[in-house]
Amino acid sequence: MIRLFVFDLDGTLVDSLRDLSDSANTLLVSCGGAPIEMAAVGRMVGEGAATLVARVFAAAGVPQPADALERFLAIYDTKLLNCTRAYEGIPDALAAIADRATLAVLTNKPLIATRRILDGLNLSRFFETGSVLGGDGPVARKPDPAALRTLCERAGVSTSDTMMVGDSLIDWETAKNAGTGICLARYGFGFREFPQERLNGRETLIDSPAGLLTLV
Repeated sequence: MIRLFVFDLDGTLVDSLRDLSDSANTLLVSCGGAPIEMAAVGRMVGEGAATLVARVFAAAGVPQPADALERFLAIYDTKLLNCTRAYEGIPDALAAIADRATLAVLTNKPLIATRRILDGLNLSRFFETGSVLGGDGPVARKPDPAALRTLCERAGVSTSDTMMVGDSLIDWETAKNAGTGICLARYGFGFREFPQERLNGRETLIDSPAGLLTLV
């Protein structure tokens, strides 16, 4: 029985790709680079802002300035909720699941930005303060299992009764490393680059948020 659902943010709860892409390209252009297609930026998301910034500069063939990360975060802060929206069906799915299990968020996005998005989209009501972990805290980021296990401990739920819900290989590896179940959202932009040969048949695959209701 699943007693704890731990959700990734970008590509799972919310579609944030346009705002991430616009922010990355604003930075690139300011550094003399050419914009990168949104789909290409989507393939670079998932391992935190620092990794995203390094990848976009490498892809653009532009030297990365020392303050690139700080500049990206400042730009993204102004675009955080321009186009970002919860995937259709997410609020209803969370409301239904919350009646039967504890909900948490585990993302490699900085915590302040994560909270602003959850607040701005009225999703914070589903998650207790201590059940939201970002990638800039004291616990190692995904795919290290430490943060996922921390959320299990805080909820008083074993890893065997926990389901990680995400859209990327990083989420899959995190669940595997922590010993939890994994549900992959095929609707998320991170799944487009998921290496299908890594699937082992023990995953739950869903094509929309409504698919989460089959798990409770």
